[in-house]
Amino acid sequence: MLSDELIKSREVVFAALPPNQCAQAWMLLDGLDGMEVRQFDRKCHILVTYSLAEYSLEALENALIAQGFHLDNSLFQKIRRALVYYSERVQLENLRAPEHLLKSRKIFVEIYEHHPHGDHDDTPPEWREYR
Repeated sequence: MLSDELIKSREVVFAALPPNQCAQAWMLLDGLDGMEVRQFDRKCHILVTYSLAEYSLEALENALIAQGFHLDNSLFQKIRRALVYYSERVQLENLRAPEHLLKSRKIFVEIYEHHPHGDHDDTPPEWREYR
């Protein structure tokens, strides 16, 4: 049951030094089942396509770091990475949520919408318009 929502294409950006990291990482990752790796037009970048059911960007990059690769640690890349890590974690958690919990949330929302809440004003109408 793999949907298109689970197929991710992510850019992995390496530091400029040491040289040839991109080619070495490409050879390493290209051998993994269920992973498509393409060299990017830009220097020090590769594009990985994978199913979130099998891999995550966080796990891939942590494995590359453990193998001695150096990722680009500019502020932009750190923010981009954090956003991708977070969104993939949330998507996986939502996929793992039991169906009965999702139904109970829907029931709660419907009940909440039908009951007065929050903005109720107990002031009598004639007092509201008193000047």
